[in-house]
Amino acid sequence: MRAIARRLLFNTKPATIRNITMSDSDQAPAFNRPRLVAKKVPAKLQHEGDGAVVRRGIGRSELKSLDPFLMLDDFSVAPPAGFPDHPHRGFETVTYMLQGGITHQDFAGHKGTIGPGDVQWMTAGRGIIHSEMPSGEGTSKGLQLWINLSSKDKMIEPGYQELLKDDIRRAESDGVEVRIIAGESMGIRSPVYTRTPALYLDFTLKPRAQLHQNIPEAWNSFVYVIEGEGVFGSLNSSSAAAHHVLVLSPGDGLSVWNRSSKALRFVLVAGQPLNEPVVQYGPFVMNTQAEIDRTIEDYQYCKNGFEMAKNWRSQ
Repeated sequence: MRAIARRLLFNTKPATIRNITMSDSDQAPAFNRPRLVAKKVPAKLQHEGDGAVVRRGIGRSELKSLDPFLMLDDFSVAPPAGFPDHPHRGFETVTYMLQGGITHQDFAGHKGTIGPGDVQWMTAGRGIIHSEMPSGEGTSKGLQLWINLSSKDKMIEPGYQELLKDDIRRAESDGVEVRIIAGESMGIRSPVYTRTPALYLDFTLKPRAQLHQNIPEAWNSFVYVIEGEGVFGSLNSSSAAAHHVLVLSPGDGLSVWNRSSKALRFVLVAGQPLNEPVVQYGPFVMNTQAEIDRTIEDYQYCKNGFEMAKNWRSQ
């Protein structure tokens, strides 16, 4: 898949991290407008694909979307289950592997496997049909995020960016480690080009560690807790445990404290809202019902981006 990776650029506002040594009793705010937890949503189990199980945090009734984010799945899949041939149009998928591997194939002949710690950033654009199946034995786990594309970008040509584990930039300070998938933290930027400007950071906090991460004020943001528990936004907040989405209020940054005796791991995701109408029909996301109707017709008759689907089946 490295061979199909596209040009890597970066277009988000700078975001920095500040690790400040203070006692838990010192509640001086780190930001002029700190982001607080506005809503806590459990990621609930449901079946998807062919025998796969996901915990869906965004894209269900409790949290339909968070502009520009359409869906967040914490997936778990083992052979022979998986996500066989299916289409997409009008958005991007970001697949971040936590355990095991996923083999991807699409109708343009692109094929490859991402393993633990790898990221595939796929721009579906005008149309892709692909499969995502577990690689090897055992259970494969990861996160998949759907990011909407603006109306001007919905019908662009599909493309991929791939970051292998060793290529993802990291930083560490005062008990906080961050893997920078998109955006910037601790003065280090990811090379990923985000058509919809976005921040995607994977943090691990050791016990008693804390962090203060800047976020562009106009962006929507959320946290997904992968393991452990922590206090987010304010020292007065109740702790949040694994498998919860925390929707953050407006503000210029997020503070987090790990008061527990175990490590806390979470992703912080933020993006510039598109403020455009969203009409979704399963794996198709456009701006109007008429565009959805045309998309369904294009898919059924293998045209306008779906031409290669006519005789294609994944192996």
